[in-house]
Amino acid sequence: MKIIKTLVGALAISLAGLTFAAHAQDKGLVGIAMPTKSSLRWISDGNELKAALEAKGYTVDLQYAEDDIPNQLAQIENMVTKGSKALVIASIDGTTLSQVLQQAKDSGAITVAYDRLIRESPNVDYYTTFDNFKVGVLQAESILKGLGYPEKQGPFNIELFGGSPDDNNAFFFYDGAMSVLQPLIDKGVLVVKSGQMGMEKVGTLRWDAAVAQARMDNILSANYSDGSRVDAVLAPYDGLSRGIISSLRGVGYGSADQPWPIISGQDAETPSIKAIIAGEQYSTVFKDTRELAKVTANLVDAALSGGKPEINDEKTYNNGVKVVPSYLLVPVSVDKSNYEEIVVGSGYIKAEDLK
Repeated sequence: MKIIKTLVGALAISLAGLTFAAHAQDKGLVGIAMPTKSSLRWISDGNELKAALEAKGYTVDLQYAEDDIPNQLAQIENMVTKGSKALVIASIDGTTLSQVLQQAKDSGAITVAYDRLIRESPNVDYYTTFDNFKVGVLQAESILKGLGYPEKQGPFNIELFGGSPDDNNAFFFYDGAMSVLQPLIDKGVLVVKSGQMGMEKVGTLRWDAAVAQARMDNILSANYSDGSRVDAVLAPYDGLSRGIISSLRGVGYGSADQPWPIISGQDAETPSIKAIIAGEQYSTVFKDTRELAKVTANLVDAALSGGKPEINDEKTYNNGVKVVPSYLLVPVSVDKSNYEEIVVGSGYIKAEDLK
């Protein structure tokens, strides 16, 4: 009987401990609003962020809006209604979220803008992203490297593509790239034969590859039918790069007589790493979304636990109402010479997925 009582007592203590642990791990609901599953990177971001927050004891509501602004707004409204303690939002158009973010603030929730800055709202508590100006600088520097400048002096024909005008990051990417390219355009080393410059002319709504492909088709037919060639293309995202490549392939690029231009990119998506290996795309910019997810999960946990979230930039990102406290990660340029070390070696992409 003493043995049985001891076992029962031990079992009761054990069950109590498990119950306590379960309650201790239940830190509340966090809503994650992602823009679309049409981009491989957002799928990765969503999965990594969900796993990182769940590991810290939060229940996670992960939603994708498929680039539909009213859909994302409804999803976030539902997250607030369900009592989310924090919202992590990669917005489609952040200027549409002011009212729901006020509701979130009134409910006591914190809002973290994830990779894309939410503009025109005082209720954005934090911003986690990469150094987006640096991304553009890296893209431009890789183009010059691919062209062989300054050993080769040109002139080189270059065409410029920008990201979606409703994404604040697109302007940082473009401005970063032009900080490198504009002086060489002014000197005549680089020639924009189409004359299309500035985000109002080169922006690509919703980062749509088909839109980029159609614009490249028009540029080629209007400006390169005289036998001249495109030497380089500034492309701010891998999806656009692949659309541009399709357009160029359609008029004979990628042959011995007409080699591929130097084409940049961003996000180190698997199809574009394959294109780099094949010599179609020259470079991409690797942004380790696993690290961004960890930083964001740590920030959310610190803020909700009464700690001090880690911030490393309090001056760069003004959303039109306030300067949003930010954490910026460092992007890395990737081309054929280092993709194995950086992208495969880090485990971001498996070697077998590139075969």
